[in-house]
Amino acid sequence: MPRHDSPTLHVTSESYRDGQTLPPAQRSGKMRAGGQDESPQLSWSGAPAGTKGYAVTLFDPDAPGRGGFWHWAVLDLPAAVTSLPAGAGAEGGRLLPEGALQLKNDGGFHGYLGAAPPPGHGPHRYIITVYALDVEHLGLDAGVSPGKLESKLAPHVLGRGTLTGIFER
Repeated sequence: MPRHDSPTLHVTSESYRDGQTLPPAQRSGKMRAGGQDESPQLSWSGAPAGTKGYAVTLFDPDAPGRGGFWHWAVLDLPAAVTSLPAGAGAEGGRLLPEGALQLKNDGGFHGYLGAAPPPGHGPHRYIITVYALDVEHLGLDAGVSPGKLESKLAPHVLGRGTLTGIFER
């Protein structure tokens, strides 16, 4: 079970502010939403004592179909890392810290997939969550789906914080 009393991390981005419309860089080009599929710059602070690593996810709970849409998941980020540069979620992860692992998103590749709600579907929320964890490595491989990641994260979460971007076509 998740620890509901876990501390809140403070998550910010130079790419956009919480609650703002996502800029073109964070929208999808691969899914023809006029974007660049560039993961946003992220910074976080306020990790509780005992934090040994982090994971970052991006989820659209407003996507049609069952269970929303996973746009990005990166795990096994070292505890000393408290920011990621814009573009860190590129396929291949060359801007990620050594040892970090990107899972396959619901678009079918390992990396960040920008916002691309169906035209006329209304505004979608794109929720980035940074998790402070009590382990350095979750012991998962790149074949695990982001949807299954949450159950693996839950027992290890010491704190979490979110940043939400909005986009509609």
